[in-house]
Amino acid sequence: MPQASPLPRLLWGWPSMKAVVTTGVFVTTLWNLRCFLSASEVSGKAPKHTEPLVVLVWEWPSKQVPNISRDVCHELYSIAGCWLTTERQLLGRADVVVFPHTRLQPGRDRLPKEKPPGQNWVWVSLESPSNTKALAGWNQTFNWVMTYRRDSDIFIPYGKLVPNRSATVNIPMKTSLVSWVISNYHRTQKRAEVYKNLSRYLHVNIYGKANKKPLCKDCLLPTTSKSKFYLAFENSIHQDYITEKLWRNSLMAGTVPVVLGPPRANYEQFIPADSFIHIDDFGSLEELATFLKTMNSSRYRQFFTWQKRYSVKLYTDWRERICTICTTYPSLPRGRVYPDLESWFNT
Repeated sequence: MPQASPLPRLLWGWPSMKAVVTTGVFVTTLWNLRCFLSASEVSGKAPKHTEPLVVLVWEWPSKQVPNISRDVCHELYSIAGCWLTTERQLLGRADVVVFPHTRLQPGRDRLPKEKPPGQNWVWVSLESPSNTKALAGWNQTFNWVMTYRRDSDIFIPYGKLVPNRSATVNIPMKTSLVSWVISNYHRTQKRAEVYKNLSRYLHVNIYGKANKKPLCKDCLLPTTSKSKFYLAFENSIHQDYITEKLWRNSLMAGTVPVVLGPPRANYEQFIPADSFIHIDDFGSLEELATFLKTMNSSRYRQFFTWQKRYSVKLYTDWRERICTICTTYPSLPRGRVYPDLESWFNT
C-alpha cells in the first residue's frame, strides 16, 4: 500500500511554523500595547483619586473636637471616599488642609513650614467681614475659601430650605406679638438702633444674655415659637450673611421673621418672598409696627405657605460642613491662590 506523500515542508515544516508563531507574538504585543495606551489615555481623564480623599483639619473650628476616627462622612452624611483627620503628622498625605480663621494665630509660626505639591489649603470662616480681623497677613496663602457666601469655592450656609412633600402647615400656639433673643448687644450696631426705635411703638419680649434672660439650648425654640414675629436682626449687614437667627430662631420655630440684614432681593435667593418681612419694606418703623399689630389671622397664615413645599435644614455640625469639601472637590479650581484675601472678603 503506497505511503501518503509528506506535506510540503515549505508550508508546514518547522521553519515555517516558527515564522507563524513569531508573527503571532508580534501582533499580540502590538495589540496589548495599543490597549495599554488607550487605557492610559482614559485614566488621564478619570478622577485622580481612587483612594479616599484625605482632609486634614489643622485645628478644629470648635473648642470640642468630635470623634472623627471612623468614616464619619459616609456614616453620618452618606458622603463616600472622604477621610477627615486632625493628625498633623499626616500632612504629607493630605490632599486638602483646612484652616478655620478663628483658630489662626497672627503670623505664620503655627502653619506648616512646607506645602506638599498638589496639596490645597482652605480658609474657613462663618463670621462676617465686620467680625473678621487680621486678614491682610494671609495673602498668597490659601487656594480655596469656604464661607457663608454663595460665591465661595465651598459654600457653607447656616441653613437652607429642602423639599418637603408633607403639604401641611404647622403654626404653633401664639401668646405674644414679638420676641428677640440677643446675647451681644452693642449700641453702635444698627440692630440696636432699630430695636430702640421700634420699641417705641410695640412691646418686644427680649431673651438672652444681653437682657439677663439666657435660654437653655432646648428652651430657645419653644420660647420663640410662642411669638407671632421674631426679630431676625443680623449683627452686621453683608451680602449673603443670613445666620441661624433666621433659620433656627424664626423659621424652624414656626414664627414669622422680621429681618434686618442684606437687601430683600438677597434674602429671596434663599427663601420665598412671602415667608418673611423686611424692615426696608416700610417707610418708617412706626409703619412696620402698625403692620405687625393689625395683621389678621388670614394674612398671617399666608407667611407659612412655604411649609407646604419645604422644611428647614440647619448646618450646625462642623463635620458635615467639612465633609462637603469632598463632594465639591472634583469641580474646584486647581493651581489658584488668593492674592488678597482681605480684599475678596470685604468686597
